[in-house]
Amino acid sequence: MPHNPGDRENEKGYTPVMQASPPLLAAEGITKRFGALVANDAVDLTVAPGEIHALLGENGAGKSTLVKIIYGLLRPDAGRLVWRGAPVQVESPRAARALGIGMVFQHFSLFEALTVAENVALALDHAGTVSEIAENLAETSRAYGLPLDPSREVWRLSVGERQRVEIMRCLMQDPSLLVLDEPTSVLTPQEAEGLFATLDRLRAEGRSVLYISHKLEEVRRICEAATILRGGQVVAHCDPRAETAASLARMMMGGDVVPIRHDHIEAQGPVRLAVSALSLPPQHAHGIALEKISLELRAGEVLGIAGVAGNGQDELFAALSGEELAPHAGAIAMDGVAVGRAGINERRKRGAAFVPEERLGHGAAPAMRLSENALLSGHATNGFLRHGLVDRAKLTDFVGKVVRAFDVRKGPADPEARALSGGNLQKFVIGREIVRQPGILVVAQPSWGVDAGAAATIRQALMDLARAGSAVLVISQDLDELLEISDRLCVMFMGRLSPAMPTAHATRESLGLLMGGAGMAA
Repeated sequence: MPHNPGDRENEKGYTPVMQASPPLLAAEGITKRFGALVANDAVDLTVAPGEIHALLGENGAGKSTLVKIIYGLLRPDAGRLVWRGAPVQVESPRAARALGIGMVFQHFSLFEALTVAENVALALDHAGTVSEIAENLAETSRAYGLPLDPSREVWRLSVGERQRVEIMRCLMQDPSLLVLDEPTSVLTPQEAEGLFATLDRLRAEGRSVLYISHKLEEVRRICEAATILRGGQVVAHCDPRAETAASLARMMMGGDVVPIRHDHIEAQGPVRLAVSALSLPPQHAHGIALEKISLELRAGEVLGIAGVAGNGQDELFAALSGEELAPHAGAIAMDGVAVGRAGINERRKRGAAFVPEERLGHGAAPAMRLSENALLSGHATNGFLRHGLVDRAKLTDFVGKVVRAFDVRKGPADPEARALSGGNLQKFVIGREIVRQPGILVVAQPSWGVDAGAAATIRQALMDLARAGSAVLVISQDLDELLEISDRLCVMFMGRLSPAMPTAHATRESLGLLMGGAGMAA
Protein backbone atom coordinates (compact mmCIF):
# COMPACT_ATOMS: atom_id res chain seq x y z
CA MET A 1 0.00 0.00 0.00
CA PRO A 2 1.48 3.41 -0.89
CA HIS A 3 2.92 5.80 1.64
CA ASN A 4 2.34 9.51 1.04
CA PRO A 5 3.58 11.42 4.08
CA GLY A 6 3.27 15.19 4.26
CA ASP A 7 6.02 17.67 4.95
CA ARG A 8 5.48 17.62 8.69
CA GLU A 9 4.42 15.09 11.26
CA ASN A 10 3.06 15.64 14.74
CA GLU A 11 4.21 13.99 17.93
CA LYS A 12 2.30 10.75 17.16
CA GLY A 13 4.01 10.36 13.82
CA TYR A 14 1.06 10.98 11.51
CA THR A 15 0.47 13.80 9.06
CA PRO A 16 -1.68 16.60 10.52
CA VAL A 17 -4.88 17.56 8.71
CA MET A 18 -4.21 20.63 6.52
CA GLN A 19 -6.93 23.23 6.75
CA ALA A 20 -6.57 24.18 3.08
CA SER A 21 -7.35 20.65 1.89
CA PRO A 22 -10.87 20.08 0.54
CA PRO A 23 -12.88 17.41 2.38
CA LEU A 24 -12.34 13.86 1.22
CA LEU A 25 -16.04 13.16 1.83
CA ALA A 26 -18.94 15.47 2.60
CA ALA A 27 -22.47 14.25 3.27
CA GLU A 28 -24.85 17.17 2.86
CA GLY A 29 -28.44 17.10 4.11
CA ILE A 30 -28.74 13.31 3.92
CA THR A 31 -32.30 12.17 4.64
CA LYS A 32 -33.55 8.58 4.58
CA ARG A 33 -37.02 7.33 5.51
CA PHE A 34 -38.31 3.83 6.08
CA GLY A 35 -42.06 4.30 6.05
CA ALA A 36 -42.88 6.60 8.96
CA LEU A 37 -39.42 6.19 10.47
CA VAL A 38 -36.92 8.93 9.60
CA ALA A 39 -33.58 7.15 10.06
CA ASN A 40 -31.49 10.11 8.83
CA ASP A 41 -32.88 13.64 9.05
CA ALA A 42 -30.82 16.22 7.08
CA VAL A 43 -27.50 14.80 8.29
CA ASP A 44 -24.28 16.70 7.53
CA LEU A 45 -20.90 15.00 7.89
CA THR A 46 -17.44 16.04 6.70
CA VAL A 47 -14.36 13.80 6.74
CA ALA A 48 -11.00 15.45 6.02
CA PRO A 49 -8.03 13.72 4.35
CA GLY A 50 -5.85 11.85 6.82
CA GLU A 51 -8.47 12.08 9.59
CA ILE A 52 -9.95 9.47 11.89
CA HIS A 53 -13.50 10.71 12.37
CA ALA A 54 -15.86 9.13 14.89
CA LEU A 55 -19.56 8.67 14.12
CA LEU A 56 -21.30 8.31 17.48
CA GLY A 57 -24.84 7.69 18.66
CA GLU A 58 -26.89 5.24 20.67
CA ASN A 59 -28.33 2.12 19.03
CA GLY A 60 -30.86 3.13 16.39
CA ALA A 61 -29.54 6.71 16.09
CA GLY A 62 -29.02 6.34 12.33
CA LYS A 63 -25.30 5.56 12.11
CA SER A 64 -25.61 2.33 10.14
CA THR A 65 -28.11 3.89 7.74
CA LEU A 66 -25.74 6.76 7.00
CA VAL A 67 -22.71 4.57 6.32
CA LYS A 68 -24.80 2.24 4.14
CA ILE A 69 -25.67 5.29 2.03
CA ILE A 70 -21.99 6.25 1.85
CA TYR A 71 -21.12 2.70 0.75
CA GLY A 72 -23.88 2.50 -1.86
CA LEU A 73 -26.12 -0.03 -0.14
CA LEU A 74 -28.94 2.50 0.28
CA ARG A 75 -30.02 5.53 -1.74
CA PRO A 76 -30.87 8.73 0.18
CA ASP A 77 -34.31 10.29 -0.22
CA ALA A 78 -32.71 13.75 -0.08
CA GLY A 79 -29.26 15.29 0.17
CA ARG A 80 -26.04 14.45 -1.63
CA LEU A 81 -22.55 13.03 -1.26
CA VAL A 82 -19.50 15.03 -2.33
CA TRP A 83 -16.24 13.14 -2.96
CA ARG A 84 -13.02 15.11 -3.27
CA GLY A 85 -15.04 18.26 -3.99
CA ALA A 86 -17.30 16.78 -6.70
CA PRO A 87 -20.91 15.57 -6.22
CA VAL A 88 -21.26 11.81 -6.75
CA GLN A 89 -24.00 9.22 -6.82
CA VAL A 90 -22.84 6.04 -5.13
CA GLU A 91 -25.23 3.50 -6.56
CA SER A 92 -23.56 0.30 -5.37
CA PRO A 93 -20.73 -1.01 -3.19
CA ARG A 94 -18.75 -1.62 -6.39
CA ALA A 95 -19.12 2.06 -7.25
CA ALA A 96 -18.02 2.99 -3.71
CA ARG A 97 -14.93 0.81 -4.00
CA ALA A 98 -14.13 2.36 -7.39
CA LEU A 99 -14.11 5.78 -5.70
CA GLY A 100 -11.86 4.51 -2.93
CA ILE A 101 -14.38 3.79 -0.17
CA GLY A 102 -14.07 0.53 1.75
CA MET A 103 -16.26 -0.74 4.56
CA VAL A 104 -16.03 -3.31 7.34
CA PHE A 105 -19.50 -4.22 8.55
CA GLN A 106 -20.58 -4.94 12.09
CA HIS A 107 -22.09 -8.27 11.03
CA PHE A 108 -19.78 -10.66 9.24
CA SER A 109 -20.35 -11.33 5.54
CA LEU A 110 -18.04 -14.29 4.99
CA PHE A 111 -18.57 -17.63 3.25
CA GLU A 112 -17.83 -20.14 5.99
CA ALA A 113 -17.00 -23.06 3.70
CA LEU A 114 -14.33 -21.06 1.83
CA THR A 115 -10.81 -20.30 2.96
CA VAL A 116 -9.64 -16.90 4.16
CA ALA A 117 -7.85 -16.28 0.86
CA GLU A 118 -10.91 -17.28 -1.18
CA ASN A 119 -13.11 -14.89 0.80
CA VAL A 120 -10.66 -12.07 0.20
CA ALA A 121 -10.44 -12.92 -3.52
CA LEU A 122 -14.21 -12.58 -3.89
CA ALA A 123 -14.05 -9.00 -2.58
CA LEU A 124 -11.30 -7.82 -4.93
CA ASP A 125 -12.50 -6.34 -8.21
CA HIS A 126 -9.12 -6.91 -9.88
CA ALA A 127 -7.83 -10.10 -8.29
CA GLY A 128 -4.96 -12.35 -9.25
CA THR A 129 -4.93 -16.07 -8.60
CA VAL A 130 -5.96 -17.32 -5.18
CA SER A 131 -2.39 -18.41 -4.45
CA GLU A 132 -1.10 -14.93 -5.33
CA ILE A 133 -3.75 -13.33 -3.14
CA ALA A 134 -2.93 -15.74 -0.30
CA GLU A 135 0.76 -14.83 -0.42
CA ASN A 136 0.01 -11.10 -0.48
CA LEU A 137 -2.57 -11.46 2.29
CA ALA A 138 -0.22 -13.33 4.59
CA GLU A 139 2.48 -10.69 4.14
CA THR A 140 0.15 -7.69 4.45
CA SER A 141 -1.74 -9.04 7.47
CA ARG A 142 1.54 -9.60 9.32
CA ALA A 143 2.72 -6.10 8.44
CA TYR A 144 -0.46 -4.59 9.87
CA GLY A 145 -0.38 -6.64 13.08
CA LEU A 146 -3.48 -8.68 12.13
CA PRO A 147 -1.91 -12.01 11.13
CA LEU A 148 -4.03 -14.57 9.27
CA ASP A 149 -3.57 -18.05 7.86
CA PRO A 150 -4.94 -17.71 4.28
CA SER A 151 -5.47 -21.47 3.94
CA ARG A 152 -7.86 -21.91 6.88
CA GLU A 153 -11.59 -22.27 6.27
CA VAL A 154 -13.62 -19.47 7.83
CA TRP A 155 -15.84 -21.85 9.80
CA ARG A 156 -12.76 -22.89 11.77
CA LEU A 157 -12.00 -19.32 12.91
CA SER A 158 -12.90 -17.63 16.18
CA VAL A 159 -15.07 -14.52 16.07
CA GLY A 160 -12.03 -12.33 16.63
CA GLU A 161 -10.18 -13.99 13.76
CA ARG A 162 -13.18 -13.49 11.47
CA GLN A 163 -13.13 -9.80 12.26
CA ARG A 164 -9.49 -9.73 11.18
CA VAL A 165 -10.52 -11.27 7.85
CA GLU A 166 -13.15 -8.57 7.34
CA ILE A 167 -10.65 -5.81 8.09
CA MET A 168 -7.88 -7.23 5.92
CA ARG A 169 -10.31 -7.92 3.07
CA CYS A 170 -11.11 -4.22 3.07
CA LEU A 171 -7.50 -3.09 3.36
CA MET A 172 -6.54 -5.26 0.39
CA GLN A 173 -8.85 -3.04 -1.70
CA ASP A 174 -6.49 -0.08 -1.09
CA PRO A 175 -9.17 2.40 0.13
CA SER A 176 -8.79 6.15 0.60
CA LEU A 177 -11.66 6.10 3.12
CA LEU A 178 -12.15 3.12 5.40
CA VAL A 179 -15.51 2.84 7.19
CA LEU A 180 -15.30 0.70 10.34
CA ASP A 181 -18.53 -0.28 12.12
CA GLU A 182 -17.75 -1.46 15.68
CA PRO A 183 -14.39 -2.98 14.68
CA THR A 184 -13.20 -3.78 18.22
CA SER A 185 -16.46 -5.23 19.54
CA VAL A 186 -15.15 -8.80 19.14
CA LEU A 187 -11.41 -8.13 19.43
CA THR A 188 -9.29 -8.90 22.45
CA PRO A 189 -7.37 -5.99 24.03
CA GLN A 190 -4.25 -7.25 22.26
CA GLU A 191 -6.02 -7.44 18.91
CA ALA A 192 -7.50 -3.97 19.44
CA GLU A 193 -4.01 -2.57 20.07
CA GLY A 194 -2.94 -4.09 16.76
CA LEU A 195 -5.88 -2.43 15.03
CA PHE A 196 -5.05 0.96 16.55
CA ALA A 197 -1.50 0.64 15.24
CA THR A 198 -2.95 -0.19 11.83
CA LEU A 199 -5.14 2.93 11.94
CA ASP A 200 -2.15 5.09 12.83
CA ARG A 201 -0.33 3.69 9.81
CA LEU A 202 -3.30 4.36 7.53
CA ARG A 203 -3.52 7.92 8.80
CA ALA A 204 0.20 8.37 8.16
CA GLU A 205 -0.39 7.23 4.59
CA GLY A 206 -2.92 10.04 4.14
CA ARG A 207 -5.98 7.82 4.33
CA SER A 208 -9.14 8.62 6.30
CA VAL A 209 -11.23 6.48 8.62
CA LEU A 210 -14.89 6.86 9.56
CA TYR A 211 -15.04 5.07 12.90
CA ILE A 212 -18.22 3.83 14.60
CA SER A 213 -17.80 2.59 18.16
CA HIS A 214 -19.58 2.55 21.50
CA LYS A 215 -16.25 2.28 23.33
CA LEU A 216 -15.83 5.94 24.11
CA GLU A 217 -12.40 5.75 25.69
CA GLU A 218 -10.97 4.28 22.48
CA VAL A 219 -12.75 7.00 20.50
CA ARG A 220 -11.08 9.64 22.67
CA ARG A 221 -7.75 7.92 22.12
CA ILE A 222 -7.68 7.55 18.33
CA CYS A 223 -10.17 10.04 16.83
CA GLU A 224 -9.60 13.76 16.30
CA ALA A 225 -13.13 14.64 15.21
CA ALA A 226 -16.61 13.33 15.94
CA THR A 227 -20.14 13.73 14.62
CA ILE A 228 -22.86 12.71 17.09
CA LEU A 229 -26.32 11.54 16.03
CA ARG A 230 -29.43 11.24 18.16
CA GLY A 231 -32.79 10.25 16.76
CA GLY A 232 -31.46 10.47 13.21
CA GLN A 233 -30.26 14.06 13.57
CA VAL A 234 -26.84 15.59 14.11
CA VAL A 235 -26.76 16.97 17.65
CA ALA A 236 -23.05 17.84 17.93
CA HIS A 237 -19.68 18.06 16.21
CA CYS A 238 -16.69 17.94 18.53
CA ASP A 239 -13.09 16.94 19.12
CA PRO A 240 -13.44 13.84 21.31
CA ARG A 241 -9.96 14.36 22.72
CA ALA A 242 -11.30 17.50 24.44
CA GLU A 243 -14.28 15.61 25.92
CA THR A 244 -14.71 12.96 28.59
CA ALA A 245 -16.38 9.61 28.04
CA ALA A 246 -19.22 10.85 30.24
CA SER A 247 -19.72 14.04 28.22
CA LEU A 248 -19.71 12.08 24.95
CA ALA A 249 -22.26 9.64 26.36
CA ARG A 250 -24.39 12.55 27.55
CA MET A 251 -24.46 14.02 24.02
CA MET A 252 -25.33 10.61 22.57
CA MET A 253 -28.06 9.76 25.05
CA GLY A 254 -29.46 13.21 25.80
CA GLY A 255 -28.82 12.60 29.51
CA ASP A 256 -26.56 10.80 31.97
CA VAL A 257 -26.10 7.03 31.86
CA VAL A 258 -27.60 5.44 34.97
CA PRO A 259 -24.75 3.92 37.01
CA ILE A 260 -24.80 0.20 37.70
CA ARG A 261 -25.71 -0.90 41.21
CA HIS A 262 -23.53 -3.79 42.28
CA ASP A 263 -21.84 -5.01 45.42
CA HIS A 264 -19.58 -8.03 44.90
CA ILE A 265 -20.78 -10.82 47.17
CA GLU A 266 -19.83 -14.33 48.22
CA ALA A 267 -22.86 -16.37 47.22
CA GLN A 268 -24.17 -18.81 49.84
CA GLY A 269 -26.95 -20.32 47.75
CA PRO A 270 -27.11 -23.88 46.43
CA VAL A 271 -24.98 -24.97 43.48
CA ARG A 272 -27.14 -24.61 40.36
CA LEU A 273 -24.55 -25.42 37.67
CA ALA A 274 -21.69 -27.85 38.25
CA VAL A 275 -19.07 -29.01 35.77
CA SER A 276 -16.84 -31.89 36.86
CA ALA A 277 -13.59 -32.73 35.06
CA LEU A 278 -15.16 -32.12 31.66
CA SER A 279 -12.86 -33.11 28.81
CA LEU A 280 -13.82 -32.98 25.15
CA PRO A 281 -11.69 -33.60 22.06
CA PRO A 282 -11.57 -30.80 19.47
CA GLN A 283 -14.56 -30.86 17.15
CA HIS A 284 -12.43 -30.02 14.09
CA ALA A 285 -8.79 -29.84 13.04
CA HIS A 286 -8.23 -26.33 14.40
CA GLY A 287 -10.50 -26.63 17.43
CA ILE A 288 -9.50 -26.49 21.08
CA ALA A 289 -9.77 -29.53 23.34
CA LEU A 290 -11.37 -28.95 26.73
CA GLU A 291 -9.20 -30.40 29.48
CA LYS A 292 -10.67 -31.31 32.86
CA ILE A 293 -12.91 -28.26 33.17
CA SER A 294 -14.44 -27.96 36.63
CA LEU A 295 -16.56 -25.17 38.10
CA GLU A 296 -19.42 -24.54 40.48
CA LEU A 297 -21.92 -21.74 40.02
CA ARG A 298 -24.24 -20.91 42.88
CA ALA A 299 -27.64 -19.29 43.05
CA GLY A 300 -27.29 -15.54 43.47
CA GLU A 301 -23.90 -15.04 41.83
CA VAL A 302 -22.35 -13.95 38.55
CA LEU A 303 -19.30 -15.97 37.51
CA GLY A 304 -17.15 -14.38 34.81
CA ILE A 305 -14.86 -16.25 32.43
CA ALA A 306 -12.12 -14.18 30.80
CA GLY A 307 -9.64 -15.13 28.10
CA VAL A 308 -8.23 -14.30 24.70
CA ALA A 309 -10.53 -15.44 21.87
CA GLY A 310 -9.90 -18.95 20.61
CA ASN A 311 -8.87 -20.54 23.91
CA GLY A 312 -11.88 -22.82 24.26
CA GLN A 313 -14.65 -20.40 25.15
CA ASP A 314 -16.75 -21.44 22.14
CA GLU A 315 -16.26 -25.11 22.97
CA LEU A 316 -17.22 -24.55 26.62
CA PHE A 317 -20.37 -22.67 25.62
CA ALA A 318 -21.35 -25.48 23.23
CA ALA A 319 -20.86 -28.06 25.98
CA LEU A 320 -22.87 -26.08 28.55
CA SER A 321 -25.71 -25.38 26.12
CA GLY A 322 -25.97 -28.96 24.87
CA GLU A 323 -24.89 -28.20 21.31
CA GLU A 324 -22.01 -30.60 22.00
CA LEU A 325 -22.70 -33.49 24.38
CA ALA A 326 -20.32 -34.44 27.18
CA PRO A 327 -18.74 -37.91 27.27
CA HIS A 328 -20.92 -38.85 30.25
CA ALA A 329 -24.02 -37.40 31.88
CA GLY A 330 -22.39 -36.57 35.19
CA ALA A 331 -19.86 -34.17 33.66
CA ILE A 332 -22.49 -31.37 33.79
CA ALA A 333 -25.23 -31.03 36.37
CA MET A 334 -28.03 -28.50 36.62
CA ASP A 335 -29.73 -28.17 39.99
CA GLY A 336 -28.29 -31.54 40.93
CA VAL A 337 -29.51 -33.36 37.82
CA ALA A 338 -26.94 -34.87 35.44
CA VAL A 339 -27.49 -33.34 31.99
CA GLY A 340 -24.18 -33.94 30.20
CA ARG A 341 -25.87 -36.16 27.62
CA ALA A 342 -29.06 -34.05 27.37
CA GLY A 343 -29.74 -31.76 24.42
CA ILE A 344 -30.45 -28.03 24.51
CA ASN A 345 -34.25 -28.37 24.74
CA GLU A 346 -33.99 -30.70 27.73
CA ARG A 347 -31.65 -28.25 29.46
CA ARG A 348 -34.01 -25.38 28.70
CA LYS A 349 -36.87 -27.35 30.25
CA ARG A 350 -34.78 -27.59 33.40
CA GLY A 351 -34.65 -23.79 33.61
CA ALA A 352 -31.45 -22.99 31.71
CA ALA A 353 -31.05 -20.32 29.05
CA PHE A 354 -28.22 -19.59 26.64
CA VAL A 355 -27.05 -16.55 24.65
CA PRO A 356 -24.25 -17.22 22.11
CA GLU A 357 -21.73 -14.55 21.13
CA GLU A 358 -22.67 -14.49 17.45
CA ARG A 359 -26.11 -12.96 17.55
CA LEU A 360 -26.93 -13.00 13.83
CA GLY A 361 -26.86 -16.55 12.50
CA HIS A 362 -26.42 -18.32 15.84
CA GLY A 363 -28.49 -16.31 18.31
CA ALA A 364 -31.07 -15.36 15.68
CA ALA A 365 -32.02 -16.50 12.19
CA PRO A 366 -31.45 -13.42 10.00
CA ALA A 367 -34.39 -13.84 7.61
CA MET A 368 -36.92 -14.77 10.30
CA ARG A 369 -39.07 -12.26 12.18
CA LEU A 370 -38.55 -11.49 15.85
CA SER A 371 -41.63 -13.50 16.79
CA GLU A 372 -40.34 -16.48 14.81
CA ASN A 373 -36.96 -16.22 16.49
CA ALA A 374 -38.67 -16.11 19.89
CA LEU A 375 -40.57 -19.25 18.92
CA LEU A 376 -37.38 -21.04 17.86
CA SER A 377 -35.72 -20.54 21.24
CA GLY A 378 -38.82 -20.78 23.42
CA HIS A 379 -41.08 -23.38 21.84
CA ALA A 380 -40.11 -26.01 24.42
CA THR A 381 -40.46 -23.82 27.50
CA ASN A 382 -42.53 -20.69 27.00
CA GLY A 383 -45.97 -22.14 26.32
CA PHE A 384 -46.13 -20.82 22.76
CA LEU A 385 -47.63 -24.10 21.49
CA ARG A 386 -51.15 -25.30 22.29
CA HIS A 387 -52.31 -28.62 20.91
CA GLY A 388 -49.63 -28.41 18.26
CA LEU A 389 -50.59 -24.89 17.13
CA VAL A 390 -48.74 -21.64 17.72
CA ASP A 391 -50.43 -19.31 20.20
CA ARG A 392 -49.82 -16.10 18.23
CA ALA A 393 -51.30 -13.85 20.88
CA LYS A 394 -48.98 -15.20 23.56
CA LEU A 395 -45.99 -15.01 21.20
CA THR A 396 -46.77 -11.40 20.26
CA ASP A 397 -47.23 -10.47 23.92
CA PHE A 398 -43.85 -12.03 24.79
CA VAL A 399 -42.02 -10.14 22.02
CA GLY A 400 -43.66 -6.90 23.16
CA LYS A 401 -42.53 -7.53 26.72
CA VAL A 402 -38.91 -8.02 25.57
CA VAL A 403 -39.06 -4.91 23.37
CA ARG A 404 -40.37 -2.75 26.22
CA ALA A 405 -38.07 -4.12 28.91
CA PHE A 406 -34.90 -3.69 26.85
CA ASP A 407 -35.86 -0.71 24.69
CA VAL A 408 -35.46 -2.60 21.41
CA ARG A 409 -35.89 -0.07 18.60
CA LYS A 410 -37.19 -1.91 15.58
CA GLY A 411 -39.40 0.20 13.28
CA PRO A 412 -42.06 -2.26 11.96
CA ALA A 413 -44.13 -4.26 14.40
CA ASP A 414 -42.40 -7.59 13.70
CA PRO A 415 -39.32 -7.07 11.52
CA GLU A 416 -36.83 -9.67 10.36
CA ALA A 417 -33.87 -10.03 12.71
CA ARG A 418 -31.43 -8.73 10.10
CA ALA A 419 -33.39 -5.46 9.86
CA LEU A 420 -32.37 -4.45 13.40
CA SER A 421 -29.18 -2.58 14.16
CA GLY A 422 -26.57 -4.76 15.81
CA GLY A 423 -27.09 -3.28 19.25
CA ASN A 424 -30.85 -3.59 19.12
CA LEU A 425 -30.62 -7.21 17.99
CA GLN A 426 -28.25 -7.88 20.88
CA LYS A 427 -30.77 -6.37 23.30
CA PHE A 428 -33.51 -8.56 21.85
CA VAL A 429 -31.50 -11.80 21.94
CA ILE A 430 -30.43 -11.26 25.56
CA GLY A 431 -33.79 -9.86 26.65
CA ARG A 432 -35.56 -12.87 25.13
CA GLU A 433 -33.76 -15.09 27.65
CA ILE A 434 -33.73 -12.81 30.71
CA VAL A 435 -37.47 -12.10 30.49
CA ARG A 436 -38.01 -15.84 31.01
CA GLN A 437 -36.32 -15.52 34.43
CA PRO A 438 -34.23 -18.67 33.93
CA GLY A 439 -32.65 -20.43 36.87
CA ILE A 440 -29.33 -20.68 35.01
CA LEU A 441 -28.15 -18.26 32.32
CA VAL A 442 -25.00 -18.77 30.25
CA VAL A 443 -24.22 -15.72 28.11
CA ALA A 444 -21.27 -14.91 25.84
CA GLN A 445 -20.20 -11.32 25.06
CA PRO A 446 -23.36 -9.71 26.50
CA SER A 447 -22.56 -6.10 25.60
CA TRP A 448 -20.96 -6.73 22.20
CA GLY A 449 -21.72 -3.74 19.98
CA VAL A 450 -24.21 -1.92 22.22
CA ASP A 451 -24.09 1.70 23.35
CA ALA A 452 -23.22 2.78 26.89
CA GLY A 453 -26.84 3.03 27.97
CA ALA A 454 -27.77 -0.38 26.57
CA ALA A 455 -24.65 -1.96 28.06
CA ALA A 456 -25.61 -0.60 31.48
CA THR A 457 -29.17 -1.94 31.04
CA ILE A 458 -27.94 -5.42 30.06
CA ARG A 459 -25.34 -5.63 32.81
CA GLN A 460 -27.80 -4.47 35.45
CA ALA A 461 -30.34 -7.03 34.22
CA LEU A 462 -27.75 -9.82 34.54
CA MET A 463 -26.91 -8.80 38.08
CA ASP A 464 -30.57 -8.37 39.06
CA LEU A 465 -31.30 -11.84 37.66
CA ALA A 466 -28.55 -13.31 39.84
CA ARG A 467 -29.66 -11.44 42.94
CA ALA A 468 -33.15 -12.86 42.40
CA GLY A 469 -31.72 -16.37 42.84
CA SER A 470 -30.50 -17.37 39.39
CA ALA A 471 -26.97 -18.45 38.57
CA VAL A 472 -25.35 -16.38 35.80
CA LEU A 473 -22.22 -17.33 33.88
CA VAL A 474 -20.72 -14.63 31.65
CA ILE A 475 -18.06 -15.39 29.03
CA SER A 476 -16.49 -12.15 27.85
CA GLN A 477 -13.35 -10.67 26.34
CA ASP A 478 -14.14 -7.31 27.97
CA LEU A 479 -12.25 -7.18 31.25
CA ASP A 480 -13.97 -3.95 32.26
CA GLU A 481 -17.31 -5.71 31.92
CA LEU A 482 -16.23 -8.76 33.91
CA LEU A 483 -14.65 -6.73 36.69
CA GLU A 484 -17.84 -4.65 36.92
CA ILE A 485 -20.46 -7.38 37.13
CA SER A 486 -18.77 -10.60 38.29
CA ASP A 487 -18.62 -11.86 41.86
CA ARG A 488 -15.94 -14.40 40.95
CA LEU A 489 -13.64 -14.74 37.94
CA CYS A 490 -11.95 -17.57 36.02
CA VAL A 491 -9.65 -17.44 33.00
CA MET A 492 -9.57 -19.83 30.03
CA PHE A 493 -6.29 -20.68 28.35
CA MET A 494 -5.79 -23.42 25.76
CA GLY A 495 -8.87 -25.34 26.85
CA ARG A 496 -8.10 -25.16 30.58
CA LEU A 497 -9.91 -23.15 33.23
CA SER A 498 -8.20 -21.47 36.17
CA PRO A 499 -9.66 -21.79 39.68
CA ALA A 500 -12.23 -19.10 40.43
CA MET A 501 -11.07 -16.08 42.41
CA PRO A 502 -13.17 -13.40 44.11
CA THR A 503 -13.37 -10.37 41.83
CA ALA A 504 -12.34 -8.16 44.71
CA HIS A 505 -8.97 -9.97 44.71
CA ALA A 506 -8.44 -9.84 40.93
CA THR A 507 -6.23 -7.30 39.19
CA ARG A 508 -5.69 -6.62 35.53
CA GLU A 509 -2.10 -7.77 35.94
CA SER A 510 -3.02 -11.10 37.52
CA LEU A 511 -5.75 -11.74 34.95
CA GLY A 512 -3.41 -10.77 32.11
CA LEU A 513 -0.82 -13.29 33.30
CA LEU A 514 -3.43 -16.04 33.42
CA MET A 515 -4.72 -15.06 29.96
CA GLY A 516 -1.16 -15.55 28.69
CA GLY A 517 -0.89 -18.99 30.31
CA ALA A 518 1.28 -18.07 33.31
CA GLY A 519 0.24 -19.97 36.42
CA MET A 520 -2.23 -22.23 34.59
CA ALA A 521 -2.05 -25.88 35.58
CA ALA A 522 -0.53 -28.10 32.91
